[in-house]
Amino acid sequence: MKHKLEADGIELFFGARKILGDIYLKCETGSITGLLARNGEGKTCLMNIIYGSLKANSSSVRFDDVTISNAYKRPALLTYLPQFNFIPPSFRLKRIFEDFEIPYDGFEAFFPEFKDRQNVKIKKLSGGHRRLVEVYVTIKSKAQFVMLDEPFSHVMPLHIEKLKTLLEIEKQHKGFLITDHMYHQIITTSDNLYVLTEGKIHLTKSTDDIEKLGYARF
Repeated sequence: MKHKLEADGIELFFGARKILGDIYLKCETGSITGLLARNGEGKTCLMNIIYGSLKANSSSVRFDDVTISNAYKRPALLTYLPQFNFIPPSFRLKRIFEDFEIPYDGFEAFFPEFKDRQNVKIKKLSGGHRRLVEVYVTIKSKAQFVMLDEPFSHVMPLHIEKLKTLLEIEKQHKGFLITDHMYHQIITTSDNLYVLTEGKIHLTKSTDDIEKLGYARF
């Protein structure tokens, strides 16, 4: 059975400036929904509104047609990877994987360079490895829906390809909403793709649509 997340009628103003206007977006389990937007267009604001950590001027966020405005209180329903590092720097990898209830050996299998490093504090890792850990545990979390904000930034190309493989595996029973400035990665990863521009959102069908909306040229 497919489950769906819908964000509907979302409007956000900062003072007199409209950031988002009458947004509708749908994400379903079994698929990866991509979101492209330039800096300042409001994509992170949109994710925070869906998550419930930012109050919009108007919004309706529904899971299987049930309105839930504070999804951040429901980790089994929705989890969110922010742009910034969110795991406390003093945590050891063992503690992180235990907290997320995720087996460490599965992580080792994907990324052998982490073999026997369970007792390393995350602050001791390089920036790319630290981000890799955060992305992995978020993707593998128990949540039905997962939002990923800039998951590929600062991650080496080989690891990006492995994360994309992981997303394909995990989407069999989850829904993903993903955004990144590395738009080629988003385009090749996504089953459905939205472009957010000038406060409005557009469901795209091809790279021609993306060009017409002025996001990128191919």
